[in-house]
Amino acid sequence: MLFTLATGLRGSNITGLEWNQIDMQHRIAWIHADQSKNGKPIRIPLNDDALTILRKQIGKHQTRVFTYKGKPIEKAGTKAWRAGLERAGIKNFTWHGLRHTWASWHVQAGTPLNVLQELGGWSDYKMVLRYTHLAPEHLAEHANRLNGIVAKSVAPDNVTKLKAR
Repeated sequence: MLFTLATGLRGSNITGLEWNQIDMQHRIAWIHADQSKNGKPIRIPLNDDALTILRKQIGKHQTRVFTYKGKPIEKAGTKAWRAGLERAGIKNFTWHGLRHTWASWHVQAGTPLNVLQELGGWSDYKMVLRYTHLAPEHLAEHANRLNGIVAKSVAPDNVTKLKAR
């Protein structure tokens, strides 16, 4: 769960993640084209949180990154996941909701939408636009480009010129 929140990866990408897809020294992981939803490879930069999570997994399994009791986790959102949600009093939440949370946090932190699209591996920009409502302040910079134009056009000498026309 925490790795999804740190990287935005889908549940299937996390459960299938192998150590040969991780380069901790260069702080990247990758999802092969046949493992991604859009059929294109995805490079995932690993932030400090993701690296901390990965370090805790070292030595638990020779091939797979995420395991439970020494065996690879095959599916996210299992019975244990649902039981944990119930204990926490969380209703109507799926594993994929973690990916939405990750994207929302990025938008709220000011990550440009084109960058978020690349980070999330979305081929369709429309998917990224679903998150724009979360941080309308990114539009303020652009709206402020017109500061002063209206004030200049209604200045007393401009109003006199407009009336004369």
